[in-house]
Amino acid sequence: MVDNNQTTKTISLKSYGIKASKVHYQLTSQELHDETIALGQGTEASSGALAVNTGEFTGRSPKDRFIVEDEITRDKVWWGKINIPFDPNKFDELYDRVADYLDGKEVYVRDCFACADVNYRTNIRVINEYPWSNMFAYNMFLRPDESELENFSPDWLVLNAPGFMADPERDGTRQHNFAILNFTKKIALVGGTGYTGEIKKGIFSALNFVLPVFHNTLPMHCSANVGEDGETAIFFGLSGTGKTTLSADPDRKLIGDDEHGWTSENSVFNFEGGCYAKAINLTEENEPDIYRAIKRGAILENVIMNEDGEVDYEDVSITQNTRVSYPIYHIDNIQVPSIGHNPKNIFFLTADAFGVLPPISKLTPGQAAYHFISGYTAKVAGTEEGIDEPLPSFSACFGAPFMPLHPTKYAEMLSAKMQEAGVNVWLVNTGWTGGPYGIGRRMKLKYTRAMISAALENKLEHVQYDLHPIFGLSMPHECPNVPSEVLNPRVTWADKEAYDRKAQELANSFTKNFEQFASYANEEILAGAPVL
Repeated sequence: MVDNNQTTKTISLKSYGIKASKVHYQLTSQELHDETIALGQGTEASSGALAVNTGEFTGRSPKDRFIVEDEITRDKVWWGKINIPFDPNKFDELYDRVADYLDGKEVYVRDCFACADVNYRTNIRVINEYPWSNMFAYNMFLRPDESELENFSPDWLVLNAPGFMADPERDGTRQHNFAILNFTKKIALVGGTGYTGEIKKGIFSALNFVLPVFHNTLPMHCSANVGEDGETAIFFGLSGTGKTTLSADPDRKLIGDDEHGWTSENSVFNFEGGCYAKAINLTEENEPDIYRAIKRGAILENVIMNEDGEVDYEDVSITQNTRVSYPIYHIDNIQVPSIGHNPKNIFFLTADAFGVLPPISKLTPGQAAYHFISGYTAKVAGTEEGIDEPLPSFSACFGAPFMPLHPTKYAEMLSAKMQEAGVNVWLVNTGWTGGPYGIGRRMKLKYTRAMISAALENKLEHVQYDLHPIFGLSMPHECPNVPSEVLNPRVTWADKEAYDRKAQELANSFTKNFEQFASYANEEILAGAPVL
């Protein structure tokens, strides 16, 4: 219950084992901003945004993400290196230790929602040790109004204690940090790390289990927008492929930039109420929407500023994973509510540093499922320590770390929804052309935008297509505002035999990666593989 007689709203946390704490309930973004600065936990940038340092961890720690193995999860979760089982008794003991740690401290509590579609709405209560973590929850989850808070009953609890360090021998963790999901108790327990992304990805991972298992709804790690004609476009892609850039279209309204569900009623809804964008090398010219969203109410993570509070977005001395979170209303051209209908085009974005894949190609349902399960992009030199030449990188469903079920389950759902809705699926290479990284050049953004616009406007519907000899992809012979010679990657290479060798090499990488999924895939999906 909210006590409106006090200066600071409060709420009882006794049912969570937190009895003697001073509780700050539902503080405004500005109040949390000010509290963070007063506690010496952050500073204000010249833009008005709050800048914080997340400490030891500046990104997720996949090896320290666990799922409690119990009656709900035992036979459904795809256990392994991504979904690591955790003992239920150990969870209870660790939860009690975290609650004891928070007991007596000032804590920050927020009630909020996930899922913009009210039919799938999930009530979330977030309890944070730090005010800026609670401000992140304000930014990233959907914000209830006063009437919706009156009888608020949480479906899920997020208990977040960055300052609590686990004892691996006692607690059953790998090291002192942890992010654990308990589907029976509906708790996401996060400790030992200040990286805020663990909060949002905990709920995303929970929805990636609950929605397909109980609601026949496909969860997706993607961005989405909608045109004036009411048709929705979906953009899947790993980091660096252009997902945020290409979905931010001045002629289309943004539904969301990262997490969505696709319902059996053929609508697409945003899980979140905000955006969590990479800030590395950010410029107003290249990313105007994100750049302008960095103002009061936004949180910058692990950036370097000068004495005047001006951010150097090229400085990666803390991390290459500099981030900014902001409420979605910081973007001007948005869909309200964050729901789209009639999805007609899906784009799989990949930055192929080998220069092999076509800049755009149309996929069959089997190929779509195969490439969805594969989740391919490439790492280029300098992106990670020790990488001196391009390396293929695969992340199932374009978001393997957040998928509790086997990837083929999501792929089969996607394939079925594609066929039911008559959706076109396109593979778009935003990477290299004319040769691999170091020889070729990055595909021009204006060409990629032109190809996506042509697909959205049905201008590729009646053109001639050529089949890629190895990947079997249908490549358009022509596209408005794009030179024809760009559309076939082999044509752009001076050494055609070198292209053939590199294409075969990449095809081998696809095949080797897919071996782990082959026994679960049906014939249609297997037929989408490249020909060796």
